[in-house]
Amino acid sequence: MNLPISEQMFADALKSIARNLQLKDHIRQSKELYPLLLRAAERFVAGEHRLQGLACNKSLLNKGYLTSLEYIGENTLTEEECTKAVMEFSSIIQTCSNESTEGLRISLDLSHIGLSVDPGLACHHLLCLAEQAEQAGLQLMISMEESAKTDAILSIVNKVSPAYPNVGITLQAHLPRTLTDLEMILSGGSAPIRIVKGAYQEREGEYIPRSPLLNERYIQLVDMGIRAGRKVSVATHDDRLIEQILCNFQEVQGAVEIEMLYGIRPELSKRLKNQGVPVRIYLTYGEEWFLYLCHRIAEHPPNLYDAVTRMIQGGEDSLTLY
Repeated sequence: MNLPISEQMFADALKSIARNLQLKDHIRQSKELYPLLLRAAERFVAGEHRLQGLACNKSLLNKGYLTSLEYIGENTLTEEECTKAVMEFSSIIQTCSNESTEGLRISLDLSHIGLSVDPGLACHHLLCLAEQAEQAGLQLMISMEESAKTDAILSIVNKVSPAYPNVGITLQAHLPRTLTDLEMILSGGSAPIRIVKGAYQEREGEYIPRSPLLNERYIQLVDMGIRAGRKVSVATHDDRLIEQILCNFQEVQGAVEIEMLYGIRPELSKRLKNQGVPVRIYLTYGEEWFLYLCHRIAEHPPNLYDAVTRMIQGGEDSLTLY
């Protein structure tokens, strides 16, 4: 269903300020605002530091969930900062290679490791991480970003995935082009695919709004992936859509997993997991949480109530809800 007009206007406004670098810098430097907004973000983010992310990830794995761990960040604008991000991802892989990697994969945005500086740099960095991850027995899942970056992202993944089938790709159902993109991806390789509805703000007429039509397109994309023999992550919190997909593909054991964002619908994640459905929790950590927080509220404006409550009096640790 579409959001009411007032909520849609609020969501669009929030997505706009989320990308305001001047505002983000002001918040990071504010001794008053920063800790308050961090309280709100802690519903969705494991923490600002690697040890916090790894500890939360381990707890979820011990509870029987699959996980997708990401050092949060995107649109990194200098080569030096991109290199730092790659070193952080490399440290995650190194740490996890010394432990059981069962059920864990690592997610990342290509704009975090160089796409916004030079696509060649992002490709080089992805190749390095893919090699390290393959040796550690880990999958990498490349996230999708604004539609203006789609061609560049797919080009890089197409260069890397033939040599490294542990590198998967995320596709956004709300972009009309995605049917063609998925057909191209399915024409070769065996990498996993993650299907999302799409959270980025796009120009009017260039995306399918939240509607029964979008749900139909989503199911069509999942069906295409399964028929091609791919593992498909169904990344949505729409319980009716999840129920329909599980019903449609119940005979295809192991082909579908449900992926949900940390802090969103934990009761649904827990119920599905207890029913024997493979459930993956997408978990982030890092200091670049402002954009992520804004997107989580924009996707579901009532999350604003929880954010304000946490800013005033704190809140329950999301991990306890799983």
